[in-house]
Amino acid sequence: MHPLLRFTLDLFETNPGLAPDAHATKAIEHFRHPHASREVRLGHALVAYEFKRGQRRSIGFSVGPHGLAVRAPKWVPLHEVDAALQEKSAWILRKLQESRERHARLAEHTIDWRDGASLPFLGQTVVLKLDPAHGFVGAGAELIATGADAAALTLRLSLPNSASPEQIRDAVQAWLMRQAKRVFLERLDHFAPLLGVRWKKMTLSNAGTRWGSARVDGSIRLNWRLVHFRMAVLDYVVAHELSHLREMNHSPRFWDTVQSVVPDYAALRRQLKDEAAPRWA
Repeated sequence: MHPLLRFTLDLFETNPGLAPDAHATKAIEHFRHPHASREVRLGHALVAYEFKRGQRRSIGFSVGPHGLAVRAPKWVPLHEVDAALQEKSAWILRKLQESRERHARLAEHTIDWRDGASLPFLGQTVVLKLDPAHGFVGAGAELIATGADAAALTLRLSLPNSASPEQIRDAVQAWLMRQAKRVFLERLDHFAPLLGVRWKKMTLSNAGTRWGSARVDGSIRLNWRLVHFRMAVLDYVVAHELSHLREMNHSPRFWDTVQSVVPDYAALRRQLKDEAAPRWA
């Protein structure tokens, strides 16, 4: 392996050591990052990627919803960057294709902000109901169980029937963020003692390509959209970030730490990647 390579894991995190699928066609495919400054031919694809230099010790790749981004130390010549891209071309193309397919799935799950629309919350389906006759003190929204078995959930919003899609979206987002903060704090307090770590501060993230992050000072950031997934998936992300307070890397020791509290983390990790959260238009 090229001595300078280091891969940046993102929201589409997978094991870069897995053997990628062979190209199914020889037709030229095009992948273009919106901030592309360089391009390269990789196999049967032309990839225009964002390229930046900085104070770092290795070449880093990340594939996100916008495409391929490459970061390199200031002292690394361009021909070495090109060599690194060619060395991992199959992996890069597989990740770009996965990202494209995921974007297509997201487009299919765009929420229609209206009375009667539905969205997932902690793995369950919640139906939105405009309820102008009621005011929910300090919240503007109330989750209630409906149906004979109380399995159906309705989120009643204190909004007029004439509310715009933007008003409905903002009211739902505010409620979901409150729920996210409550649930995240509970799960952080649950897993931290099990892992023997202390977290100092938790903030909600609205990042487009990361579910969470951790700093050595004990600060944890968690994407509020995680509340769309079932609790087990959310627990995996919380445990993942807390485990970084013991191992600030993705070494085997780090994954052993995660597994000590979330034994089925690998399956949950795949689910987080494969089951896209709803798209907020």
